[in-house]
Amino acid sequence: MPIVWTEDLGSSHAWRLRKGTMDGRPVFGKYGAVSPLFTSEAAGLRWLGPIAATVVSSGDGELVLEWIATEPPTRAAAERFGRELARTHLRGADAFGAPWPGFIAELPMPNEPAADWPAFYAADRVMPFVRRARLSSADARMIERAVARFAEVAGPAEPPSRIHGDLWSGNVLWSEGRAVLVDPAAHGGHRETDLAMLALFGAPYLDTILGAYREEAPLAEGWRDRVPLHQLHPLLVHVCLYGAAYRDALMGAVSRVLAL
Repeated sequence: MPIVWTEDLGSSHAWRLRKGTMDGRPVFGKYGAVSPLFTSEAAGLRWLGPIAATVVSSGDGELVLEWIATEPPTRAAAERFGRELARTHLRGADAFGAPWPGFIAELPMPNEPAADWPAFYAADRVMPFVRRARLSSADARMIERAVARFAEVAGPAEPPSRIHGDLWSGNVLWSEGRAVLVDPAAHGGHRETDLAMLALFGAPYLDTILGAYREEAPLAEGWRDRVPLHQLHPLLVHVCLYGAAYRDALMGAVSRVLAL
């Protein structure tokens, strides 16, 4: 089959095939040396179910997905997305964590199960990236103070939700009147994490998404105040990937957590 589109993604490559399936549908593929990442991504997409892109095939060093023909988002599609995201979260998970290797972008992260979400968030999401981020000792100590408050400020305990885990707006593709999720860091987590990620870099029609979500699955009181708590991990990831440009945003979120 002819490769009609290719893009270098650093340690892996992506391509589009004009006829990638037996019935002639195009597909999107990744291949390269980061096979644990592809294994994790495939497992997460399958686990998330209909809201996520369909995995056509996966194997050592390769992941093939359905091709998503994108279009501009609409308010109606955003409302549908809010409801479908709520239903996905409500399908739940066996534990906080996941039985596959964790990745966000190309950074590995633990998925070891924990008894409750504050413990999981501290041990598997925040502290590993504090150690990786090369922060000043003063910044690291300030984050550790915030981590010590997680159980106090996390809100009412909830069972683990089936979350995407890296739900910034670039991982939401709009196609045929609905949203399709890609590039997950899927795991059993807190559903407010996905919503905070949507807010971090400005998802289109965010108020519509959140309104539809809350009609389908009401959120605990104080959820807006907890947005900075759930943004600590993605901001730490950005410091690890892109350096000091994200330090002020991270430490601002830490200050707001300490003020809760």
